Amino acid sequence: MLLCLSASHRTAAFDLLERLSVGATDLGTELVEASPSIEGAVVLATCNRFEAYLDVDGSARADESERALRRVAELTGVDGDRLREAVVVHSDAAVAEHLFAVSSGLESVVVGEGEIAGQVRRALERARAQGTTSTHLERLFQRASTASREVQNTTGLGGAGRSIVRLALDLASSRIADWRDQDVLLVGTGAYAGASLAALRDRGVGEVAVYSPSGRASRFATREGVRPIRDLRSALETATVVVTCSGASTYVLTPELVAARQATGPLFVIDLGLPRNVDPRVGELPGVELLDLETIRLHAPLSELAAPDEARDLVGRAAAQFTAESSEHQVTSAVVAFRTHVFGILEAELARLGERGLRDQTTERALRHLVSVLVHQPTQRAKDLARAGQGERVVDALNTLFDLGTGLDEEERGRASEAG
Repeated sequence: MLLCLSASHRTAAFDLLERLSVGATDLGTELVEASPSIEGAVVLATCNRFEAYLDVDGSARADESERALRRVAELTGVDGDRLREAVVVHSDAAVAEHLFAVSSGLESVVVGEGEIAGQVRRALERARAQGTTSTHLERLFQRASTASREVQNTTGLGGAGRSIVRLALDLASSRIADWRDQDVLLVGTGAYAGASLAALRDRGVGEVAVYSPSGRASRFATREGVRPIRDLRSALETATVVVTCSGASTYVLTPELVAARQATGPLFVIDLGLPRNVDPRVGELPGVELLDLETIRLHAPLSELAAPDEARDLVGRAAAQFTAESSEHQVTSAVVAFRTHVFGILEAELARLGERGLRDQTTERALRHLVSVLVHQPTQRAKDLARAGQGERVVDALNTLFDLGTGLDEEERGRASEAG
């Protein structure tokens, strides 16, 4: 069974999302290790979203979401009641539709923004590296990427939406008359830094310096054709615009650092970091304007960027297809066990006939044909019911009627396949 614990800009305050994101890197491992019922976990943490996708043993469905919420609260230091108020729990078929919509940009602050698809993909890659993914989660996230590409390629949603970076620069343009005259300092070298640099160049910015708290500025500067900076304090002397998008866990720009700046001109700071890269008190300094994610979110023109109906329809169809396939996959083991059970009875009966001298080709062929006919309809019916969302009922019924146990090894699966 799939579960998703989701907190986003729609349900949670920015400071809560920020606190949740701090411990997100290792949270998947912690959740899997904390409960034997959780078979896999993928954690997605972005500037406007925190989500934990869990592959859970179906027998634990009643309690696992609550246990997972308690564990998240413990690991992040967030009050449990506040977390429950902010988190929406999706289960079963709703998980696929939610993730497909998220990956396609339909749930973003700016509908249709392009960064989220890459963030979803990297969340899966991180889970793989940590060994916390599962077969079910792999299929879910891979199909989410497929759905996202189809939405972007066929619906025009990508053209309708703007990225968080571009929206931030749009808002900043009300204070900056000509971007071509600006001396921009970029803090960070990750995916958002690349997107920020591209958006700045689109506006005509020519002079860009890059600083990395982790010491990666030189490599980024060489690749992107910008100027690397080692001394942040001196770089602030000439900068007129600072764009921060670093993964640093502490403030990169502090009031003390910015106040020591000797330059007399105004400074515009755009903080795209999560956690925040800039101490909010920086915005209180004379001559400094600070634009952070909280402000960007408040100004997002959601009414103008409503997702096209066709994008929602496409996501719904893709999610329904995934759910149908998953349900059919769910009953496969039980169906194989059922067929193995029935054909095992046949083999035992043929052996008894042989001992009595009554086994011949005609009799054996007739019995095999009869059993094949008898198991065909239940097999097909099980698949049809599974695609209709009744997979668990099928598994329970087969196990109850035939006492099939918990599953089969590969050798038994092979015998059942040959018998069919």
